[in-house]
Amino acid sequence: MRVLSLFLLLFVSIQLKAQTVKILTYNIHHANPPSTPDKIDIEAIAKVINESGAEVVGIQEVDIHVSRSEMMNQAEKLSELTGMDYFFSKGIDLEKGFYGTLILSKHKIVGKRRYDLPMPVKSENRSLAIADVELPGGKTISLANTHLDLKEENRIAQAEFINELGELYSKPLILVGDLNAKPESKPIQILEEYFERNKISNQPTSPNVSTKNEIDYIMVLKNVDFNWKSYRVIQEEYASDHLPLFAEIEFK
Repeated sequence: MRVLSLFLLLFVSIQLKAQTVKILTYNIHHANPPSTPDKIDIEAIAKVINESGAEVVGIQEVDIHVSRSEMMNQAEKLSELTGMDYFFSKGIDLEKGFYGTLILSKHKIVGKRRYDLPMPVKSENRSLAIADVELPGGKTISLANTHLDLKEENRIAQAEFINELGELYSKPLILVGDLNAKPESKPIQILEEYFERNKISNQPTSPNVSTKNEIDYIMVLKNVDFNWKSYRVIQEEYASDHLPLFAEIEFK
């Protein structure tokens, strides 16, 4: 009886230590619905995020004070519409404003870092944003959000840079973003040396209609034990030229 009690106590203890987090990655095309070229619909983007139930979100193609998106601070507006904390990472200066990526979190952001990604071939500057998020159970995870370059040589160098950063982490690190690379490509193969991607329920994410390209990813650094509780593309064709990608991850 005592052995059984000790076993049950150990089992409950292990279960209590496991923690899940719901993640979304979404290239929002500066909130411009492809079917309506002259419209900015930031509310539609916020609706997708809210309805997904995601706790931590990585967003690409975000404008701040740019004329094509009505001079809106899209980072601040999405934070307001979702009730989430935020961290914006500039890629480039655009007009008198900025263009880059955004991390949103329902939970407290306790650390923020931004890195310019390497660019062996001249191109548009790209960044990697990392936010440390404290989950309700006390566990801290890090979300890395990026939008890799269109040029293969740059993507390869950027993937190698991300792996080098990954070597520094002992806690969970989730990499999300539009990586502009298909699963069989060299940049993804490089990232897979350090990060695990879903190969079971993965699907194409681009374009939004007649979707055929898998270029948006949620990956987990291989330094911790975890399970994919869920991994799915959300079939939302209106709001952007990409489909949002959702995952629920359980860390043991």
